[in-house]
Order: sequence, then C-alpha cells, then structure tokens
Amino acid sequence: MNAAPITLWTHALAALLFGTLALSQWRGGGVLPRAPFLAGLFATALWALAVAGLDARDVATRLAECARNLTWLWLMYSLARREPNDRAWPSVRAVYAAVAVVTIGCGILALGSVMVNDARAVLALLRTRLLLQMLGATGALILVNRLRQGSVWRRHSGERMAIVALAMMWSTDLLVFASAWLTGHWPAGLIDLRGAVMVALTPLFSLAVQRADERKMQASRTVALLSLAMVAVALYVAVTALATAIIGSVGGSYARVVQTALIFGTTAALLALVSTPWTRAWARVLVSKHLFSHRYDYRTEWLRFTETLGAPGTQEESPLDVRVVKAVADLTDSPRGLLLLPDGAALGTASAWNWPDAPSTDQPDERLFVHLAATGRIIELDAVRAGTADPADQGCVSPWLRDDEHAWVIVPLRHLGQLAGAVVLARPAINRALDWEDFDLFGVAGRQAASYLAEARAHAALADAQRFDEFNRRFAFIMHDLKNLVSQLTLVARNAERHADNPAFRADMVATLTDSSDRMNALLARLSQHHASRAEKAQPVPLLALAERIAAGRRAQHPVTASGDPGALALADPGALETLISHLVQNAVEASAAGAEVQLIVSAADGEASITVADYGRGMSPAFVRDQLFRPFVSGKPGGFGLGAFEARQLAEGMGGSISVSSREGAGSSFRVALPLAPRTMGGMELAA
Repeated sequence: MNAAPITLWTHALAALLFGTLALSQWRGGGVLPRAPFLAGLFATALWALAVAGLDARDVATRLAECARNLTWLWLMYSLARREPNDRAWPSVRAVYAAVAVVTIGCGILALGSVMVNDARAVLALLRTRLLLQMLGATGALILVNRLRQGSVWRRHSGERMAIVALAMMWSTDLLVFASAWLTGHWPAGLIDLRGAVMVALTPLFSLAVQRADERKMQASRTVALLSLAMVAVALYVAVTALATAIIGSVGGSYARVVQTALIFGTTAALLALVSTPWTRAWARVLVSKHLFSHRYDYRTEWLRFTETLGAPGTQEESPLDVRVVKAVADLTDSPRGLLLLPDGAALGTASAWNWPDAPSTDQPDERLFVHLAATGRIIELDAVRAGTADPADQGCVSPWLRDDEHAWVIVPLRHLGQLAGAVVLARPAINRALDWEDFDLFGVAGRQAASYLAEARAHAALADAQRFDEFNRRFAFIMHDLKNLVSQLTLVARNAERHADNPAFRADMVATLTDSSDRMNALLARLSQHHASRAEKAQPVPLLALAERIAAGRRAQHPVTASGDPGALALADPGALETLISHLVQNAVEASAAGAEVQLIVSAADGEASITVADYGRGMSPAFVRDQLFRPFVSGKPGGFGLGAFEARQLAEGMGGSISVSSREGAGSSFRVALPLAPRTMGGMELAA
C-alpha cells in the first residue's frame, strides 16, 4: 500500500519537525516533565515517519500510534500529579488507567487483525478498534479539560501551550476515527488533514518549551494566533469533508447539489465570520487569556504606541490630539476615543477619533478635572454606573459621561504632576472588566502621551516666544531708526534758528523733512505685525549718486560731502543699501564735532564696489572695535541703543557684502562698505558709466 503524495509530505514534515524538536530538548531545562515530553516527541516522530513510509493502516503504524498516545498520556499524568491537595486524584488516576488500558487494547486488536484470515472477523475487529480509539480520544479530551481547570493551567504559559496542543491532537484523532466508523472506510482526505494538523502543532509544542535560563524561547502571540488559525481551518476542512462524505454515502439524485451547497454555504459563512472585527478581537482575547500569563505583548504594544504617537501628521489629516487618542485606544482595541484638554481649572472636549457622536457638555467639567489632577486614577465607567466604584470616582463623573453607554474608561494624562488632559475610550468589541494589567498599561501610556502633549505645547509656546522676539527685535531697530530721525530733526530745528533766511538752507531743510517723512512711513509699515520684510531683487546701484543724495539730505543738520568714482556700480538692494549708509552717516555725525566734515568716498576695484564713511570725531579703541562694536545693545554713546553698527553689518551681509572698520581714538573712524561689483551689462542692456 502506497501513501498519497500529500500524506507522505505532511507526515514526513511532521516527523522531521518533531524529531528536531526532541533532539533540541535532549538536555532538558524546560518547564515540562523531561522524560515523558521527550518520549512523546520521539514517539510522534516515529509514528509520522511510519505513516509516510508505510501506510496509516499498516499494523506497525497502528502500534506506533498506540505508543504515541501512551507517551502523551504519560505527560498528562505527570502534569496532573503536580496538582497540590487534589481530593479527586484517586478517581482521576483511575481514568488515566482506563484510557491507557483502552489504548493498549487498540494495539492488541491491531495485532489480532493480522492474525486472522476471516474477512468478517477482520471487519469486526476493525470496527471494535475504531470504537475503542474513539473512546480513548474522548477520555483523553476529558483529562485535558481536567488539566485546563486545574492550577497547572494557571501556573505557566509553557504548560498551557502543551495542553492546547494535546487537545487539538486528540480532537483531530476523534474526528478521523468517527469519520472512519460512520463511513465504513478510511477517508484519505482526513488522513492528509491529520498530518497537516500535526505539522501545525509543532509551533505550539516548541513554544511550550520555556527554558529557565536567559536564552529561553518566548511565546509569540502572533505564532499562537497563526497556529490557532491553521488548526481552525484544518478542523473546518475536516468537518466539511466528513459531512460531504456522509451525504455522498447516503446517495440520492441530489447528493452532488447538496454537497456543493454545503461547501459553498459553509465557506461563505466562515469568510463572513472571520472578516468581522468581533471575531478577530475574540481570537486575540482567547489566545491572551488561555495561552499566556500576561494579557499584553508589551514590546509589540509599546512599539505600536510610540509609532502612532510619533507619526508625522498635518492639522487636517492626523494632528497630535487625534494620534494620542488612537494610540491609547489601540491598546485595548477600542473602536473610538475622545480627548479632553484643560480649559482653565476644568476639562473640555477637544478632539474625537472615530466618534462623530461623542458625548459632550456645554460647560467644561470642573469636578472631573479636580479629581484627576489630584489622584490620577483611571476610572472604569461601568463600575460607576453599577455603583461599585470608589466613592471619589463615583462623585466626579458627570452625567454627560455616565449616561453614554459607549463610554468605557477614562484615562488621565499626567505630566510632571500636572494634568495634561484625559482620554475617554469607547467600549471594545469584546466587552470585559478592566484588570491590573489594563490599569498598569493605561498608567504608563497616559504619562507617555501626556509628555507628547506637553512637548507640543512647549513647541507652540517657543514659537510664540520666537514671534515675540522677532517683533521685539524689529521694534528695537525701529526705535533706533526713530532716534536717528529725531536727532536729524533736532539738528535741523537748531540750525533753522541761525540759517532760516538762507534760501539754500530752506531747500535743504525741505529735502530733509521729506526724507524723514518717507522714512517714518516706512518705519510704521515695518512696525505692523502683518508686515514681512522682503528684500528687493539685487540690481546695479550707482554708489556716487546714492552718496550725493544722502549727503544732500544731511546738509541741513551737518556738513556731509560725497566724492569718488562716478562709474562705481554695486549689485545690491537699493533700499537696504540706503538704510545701511544712512545708519553709518548718522553715527559719524553724532561722533563728530559741530562743523566737522563727514566724507562719503566711492571707489571700485578688484571686483568690488565700496563706499567709505569717514569722520574726524572721537574715534574708538581697538578693543571696542573688536569686541563690542557689532554687538547689539552695546553703545559708546550716552543713551545710545547700540544697534546701528549691528543692523548695518546684517544689511551688508544680507546683500553679499561686508563692513570693515579702521578707527583711532581722538582721530576719527572710517567704515568701508564693500559690495559685489555689478557687471556692465545686465538683462541685455548696456549700463551707462
């Protein structure tokens, strides 16, 4: 008898996996009893190898199957003996003995079937053996359930994994034996399925091996879910195959139609069931509750939590407030959430995630704010509604939250002892009461989320401070310019007392007043909070013409002359350059004695165009020029703002130029502004010299 290819491959793979696992556990160290566990692994590998190499119906395979069942019964018996003070232990031990006797009887009947030649006797032995195998599998499942209800199940996740794997193995055996007994023949499809199930059980048996040292294998919820899904699919295929086989054996003209309808209907129902969020949530709760000592996979949850919080988002798509709610809600698979933020000494609704009809209140909630700020307690709203919550929690929850049946829990967000907000979560698909793990995880997550909110508020405050700093800096420059304008007008008024009858002076005075008026209007525009200074496009600027215009505007207050190369063209922003030179001229005028001439000298050489502002005033020391001249708010003049030279250098560097200074105390100062030399042709036009 030759095995089908799928039977050969599945059972051969199972033999390889079980044999490898047995060899890897040869030195022991796990939580399961070493001898029966190794015996079970080796016996299962030998049985699977016999099915692949011989046949599932061969007498050697059946004897190997009996040995496999006995070794796993031995493991279950060893686990059951760990139950402390089990009063029913004598009865349980009798059940183990009965199942072991039934298993041995199956082996004896398998030997007897090859020793007789009568076909009717062989058939009778086969059906009797099938009944005994069904009885043995049923008894083994009863004993597995006994283990699940005892302290072994609650003691260690590795023992739980082994119990679940054994339950799946015995269930598959019961299905195969029941199908063979009902149909009267061995169903090839179920035998193939049996091998696939054994392959799927190897991850569970491997996860059951929890070592005591630091290199222990950690149980993975993902692997457990996948194994559970594989076994569920295998059982579905087995039940469907059994049902179709029974329908086919009954016969009838509509048997084929009924089989097709059964397969199509059950498949559609299974797909619809699996696609629902409730089913996925139920499977996760089932695995976490029955296979692991902790409800949460903390590493996975924390990685997902921080990834959600740190994901970039825009104000329209996923702002931080919404990400905070989603990150906390994902911990318990809550479908919706609501963020409450402080509004003075109260909490008001801020943002909602997937909750269009979230509960709200017209007035901020003061009682909830005071309670959460003082205690930081996580409030379970179901307990509040039932009246079993702490009296303090009971009294702080307002009706707008208590009356909404979807609201499930309130998680405070505290940062450095201050309440940064609170998250209200909706009830998950699988409703349950909160336990200590939920409270611990919510507490840590709340503090982390609060730190993100506090950081966002700090960034917003810093941005506001930067805007205020920019406004203050702009205002300081404007005050400096305004002081210069006041100084100009003061000198004009002083000189008008002596030269008011001079027509040339009156013309210079009108020019000075016009220039001062224009500059004051420009200052008002710069002072506006909506004004954003925009540099004009760099263009060729005739430096001598600019110097003569500035000198003419200053003659009413102080002697200023302009001279130099008329062909010097600098590539600069005309407005910024005029402001720069005006600052330097004003400083020179203030540093000079009355009547002492201030000179503007223009030149062009070595790819640079320059304009020098020279005076014969007080001058400056080398230390002052080096350390303090270009620092803001440092001035050598009484009552000075110390911004003229600082702003002048900023303007020069903004146009790609520089300022150099030469000064000597008592002999005057010279400020040279160097700018890029403009080409003779720009924009396709020849520039006149």
